[in-house]
Amino acid sequence: MISQTARIIRRLISTLVIAAMVGCASQAPSTSSSTAKPAKSADQAVSVALQQLGVPYRYGGSTPSGFDCSGLVYYSYSRAGIDLPRTTGALWSNMRPVSKGEVQVGDILFFRIAGKMSHVGMYIGNEQFVHAPSSGKVVTIASLRSDFYSDALIRAGRPN
Repeated sequence: MISQTARIIRRLISTLVIAAMVGCASQAPSTSSSTAKPAKSADQAVSVALQQLGVPYRYGGSTPSGFDCSGLVYYSYSRAGIDLPRTTGALWSNMRPVSKGEVQVGDILFFRIAGKMSHVGMYIGNEQFVHAPSSGKVVTIASLRSDFYSDALIRAGRPN
């Protein structure tokens, strides 16, 4: 088992690396104050999600003691000041669809697992996402380049 100090250091390093990537990706000037807040909130939500790396998966979990996939999204966005639905299905219904080519940091990715839409993650840039995968696993970063996730990806959505 990883010591608490090692876990904190790993989270800090991961957060700093991803924060640098997110910062680089979000340097384009904003055209209005109404577009700046959602982008800033999305960046904040990603930062919160990345701070949860290594937290164990827990069905129905939405706190740092354990997360399921939609619980991680819900928690991260709520800490960034945006209220989102708690369940995967409700997220699907309440997100503005985004084409795969238009995905931005903070967008919610929806996956079909075992024949049904049943998993979400949060896009962090560079064709990667953070998610709480399944029982026995921990919050982690995965690649959309993997055969499994590229085949399972249904669509992306953006909070309204």
